[in-house]
Amino acid sequence: MRRLLAWFLSSSMAAMAGAPAAAATGEMPAWRTSTPEEQRLDLAAFEHVDQGMGATEWGDVQSLVVVLRGRTVYEYYRDGDRDALRNTQSVTKSALALLVGTAVKRGQLASLDQPVVELMPEWRPLNPDPRAASITLRHLLGMTTGFEVNDSGGTAAPARPAAAWARPMRAEPGQRFAYDNSGPAMVQAILERATGRPAAELAGEQIVKPLSMRTPAYSHGLASMRTVDMAKMGHLLLRDGQWADGQPLLPAGFAAQAVKPQSAGGPPVNVPYGLFWWAPSASTFFASGYAGQLVWVHAPLGLVVAVTSTISPESAQRGQALKLARGPVFQAVQKRLAMDDGK
Repeated sequence: MRRLLAWFLSSSMAAMAGAPAAAATGEMPAWRTSTPEEQRLDLAAFEHVDQGMGATEWGDVQSLVVVLRGRTVYEYYRDGDRDALRNTQSVTKSALALLVGTAVKRGQLASLDQPVVELMPEWRPLNPDPRAASITLRHLLGMTTGFEVNDSGGTAAPARPAAAWARPMRAEPGQRFAYDNSGPAMVQAILERATGRPAAELAGEQIVKPLSMRTPAYSHGLASMRTVDMAKMGHLLLRDGQWADGQPLLPAGFAAQAVKPQSAGGPPVNVPYGLFWWAPSASTFFASGYAGQLVWVHAPLGLVVAVTSTISPESAQRGQALKLARGPVFQAVQKRLAMDDGK
């Protein structure tokens, strides 16, 4: 899986370097509905994608949404249900980063660089290592806390927040990336303390309602969402945290921070890591969940690709979502942009 993802990213960068660039100019448009003429051209551009979705090679892929500059140009649902809530796995982490941003915007969190023990003073005595006192919220979001973490596959069960904070330290905060499924639980605890609200309630008010999402379902720390709502998260970052009404949901510049590498990253994906978002290049970032849950964003084209897949070790090994996005989907995007260039 790691080899597939590394291949996908490097190949995508090379291919996109030669892609039509007309769509990259100007301010990123708000989310909108396509015109009938646009829909006609979309159908023509994605005809081969649609015809191929029944093939065995894409059998793990359960849903696919492609968005260009704020409008949906292609949708596919194996079960035919556009409104189904689908388990996003670790894409939930990336959604949590957006929720943290809303708290910063409202002044409920003063800074990502505030020490965690100032926000959660009861945690201070839980870890006697003096390095723990300098861990910040940014370190948690960037997975550079320095805690001892041995989870190269990114599948370990998260510990409770207090127990996670009490873990031994291996490095100075900020110096070492280690993928940590216990990090989001600590971030959620901090967020709920700062806002005085349950995270699900806060998400409904600050993200779900403004973006006209369907209310997610939550289980064991993971969110199930509509695929189109996954894509909306990517588009929100493309617009620097502003949505259709022009009112910012995130502080100015927060989106850029979230998708800027905080470290060189490491397993399980082995590309640079931002703030709960993977950030392989200056133009591309993505949210990734186990076995092929993906929100992949290429900023120069205003492109967002959201995919959900069967959750199984076999699906994770096959990596069909990545191959689909890199192959037929990107080819269709190039074709669609060429249609606009030819007008």
